[in-house]
Amino acid sequence: MQEPTRKTLTRPTLSKPKAKSAKDPNRTVKPGPKAKAKIEIESKPIEIDLLEVKFDSLAFSMAGAAQAVAYVLEGMALPQALSRVFAQLNPTPQMRGAIQDIAYRTMRQVGRVDALITLMTNKPVEPPLLYSLMCCALSLLVIEKDEVPPYGEFVVVDQAVNAAASNSHMVFAKGMVNAVLRRFLREKETLLPMVLKQPAAMWNYPQWWVDQAKAAYPEQWQDILRSGNTPPPMTLRVNQRQTSVKAYLELLAKESIEAKQIGPFAIRLQKALPVQQIPGFEAGMVSVQDAAAQLAAPLLDLRDGMRVLDACAAPGGKTGHILEMANVELLAIETDAKRIERIHENLARLQLFAEIKQGDASRMNWWDTKLYDRILADVPCTASGVVRRHPDIRWLRRKTDAAQLAVTSNRILDNLWKMLKPGGKLLLVTCSIWPIESEKQAQSFVERHAAIRLDAPGQLVPSSDPNNEHDGLFYALFQKPEA
Repeated sequence: MQEPTRKTLTRPTLSKPKAKSAKDPNRTVKPGPKAKAKIEIESKPIEIDLLEVKFDSLAFSMAGAAQAVAYVLEGMALPQALSRVFAQLNPTPQMRGAIQDIAYRTMRQVGRVDALITLMTNKPVEPPLLYSLMCCALSLLVIEKDEVPPYGEFVVVDQAVNAAASNSHMVFAKGMVNAVLRRFLREKETLLPMVLKQPAAMWNYPQWWVDQAKAAYPEQWQDILRSGNTPPPMTLRVNQRQTSVKAYLELLAKESIEAKQIGPFAIRLQKALPVQQIPGFEAGMVSVQDAAAQLAAPLLDLRDGMRVLDACAAPGGKTGHILEMANVELLAIETDAKRIERIHENLARLQLFAEIKQGDASRMNWWDTKLYDRILADVPCTASGVVRRHPDIRWLRRKTDAAQLAVTSNRILDNLWKMLKPGGKLLLVTCSIWPIESEKQAQSFVERHAAIRLDAPGQLVPSSDPNNEHDGLFYALFQKPEA
């Protein structure tokens, strides 16, 4: 999927000014026993004083997560924000995991914790890093029903104060951090019901997103929003060139890894694991891919010898699945040179080959003029169907993005249709739940080209049902009339 350009964060309230863009750090600093890890925001150096905070402490993890959240509040995607923080702090693998977990948890609760901060403070919390630290701390203290708290309440308060004290830009506010968090613990039975009257706090989405979900799915909108707030499962796709689902489940059982089959090639792990610990992953036996995304390659009705185009191919998950299913002549195109590297890496691990070019799917300057039997068009979209995997998306998108991206996608589809053989099939895929990017776009395409619409799943809404767990993708399959 070709990702759209990220926008400045849509904040849940307007009580705080937007931060300026952060500078790219010029170097990595490896913290030592007496080192200071330098990171930058608002073009000013910010230091975590490791004499004040232990490198393996919750305070260090919270400080790192707060920096990542601050970058997202400036408009950076969370994965890139975390990569920047990891480069700056060079944490151990265990601390990387802790920083990442806190940052993702916080982004799933931004609407709620922002409302709490606004309620408990009499002026905007500044600087942005301090606000982000407060968000991280409160996200660890706001516990859902039946959830096991990740840390003890007073441990969180103590470590949040230590994190503030470790930074010259926040040390002045350590008393405020302590007072606000302790007030929340004392009064949470009163404070939470008050803020939950606000839709952004109740659902942890911008108001426009909630309104749009209601309009598009009047019967399902609450389940869709709830699903987006649940951490996703780890779903694997078994490489049928190397093994079978049955054989791989037996391998997992021998390793005492609980898992179940949830699709023709899909296995859901009971507990997520680092990919390095997944049996056979490095050898290409399996890939990490959501169950809904695994429907694309089978829908193409592939046969050996076909000429196939995978447009907007990065990071290459569907590319690999196509090659696992048939011996085809495959061209994968992608506009972003850095994301092309991901395609190469994925195919190399799977021991598969495709021709890969840098190219814009809305243009023809990369095409050799030979028609394709099959085209996969995983077009740019708002990614509104994958917010449980990317919880920052809801705050980075704007209400107008879907309409703008639909125009871009229409242009891509019109261009690719010229490259399809008569009788050939084109599969439209989006990871959006907004009709303007999915069903309305499919209907418009049929009208423009007199395309034959074939059976396909249509709109899949996000589901957190353990027996049918998947992201929210849309599929429409078209056949070009014979000449």
